[in-house]
Amino acid sequence: MCLLTVGKTDIGWVREGLETYASRLSHYIPFSVSEIPELKNASALSRDQIREKEGELILKNLKPSDRVILLDERGKELRSIDFAREIEKLTAGGGKDLVFVIGGAYGFSEAVYGRSDGKISLSRMTFSHQMVRVVFTEQLYRAFTIIRGEPYHHEG
Repeated sequence: MCLLTVGKTDIGWVREGLETYASRLSHYIPFSVSEIPELKNASALSRDQIREKEGELILKNLKPSDRVILLDERGKELRSIDFAREIEKLTAGGGKDLVFVIGGAYGFSEAVYGRSDGKISLSRMTFSHQMVRVVFTEQLYRAFTIIRGEPYHHEG
């Protein structure tokens, strides 16, 4: 399982949070974070051009066999318990690597949407693409504790 992100994790507390939950996840599944470097000279490009160029880089980092889930504001909103069930379904078949993708500040290109196997929204609120890394990784960890019946998640 992989989290593919556009841009480096350059905020200290975000990096620490991401490392904390990635480490916890490693007790359940092989998990990695792959960062695509930010575009050079992006200030000279339009939002559409940035989306297209980032999209090309995202697609280059995917294998044809990958199952790709975008973290996207237009995605399906799930409660943590439902997200755990979704993760259970997505990982049950085996064979395909599950890749979650966090795009850049302007979202995804149409080509990336076309390649995706699904979209998940973490909230109706908008988070910085840096902060989403920690929120998502914590929710993924929470999902595995729910799947295993461990006492991390409290439903009430």
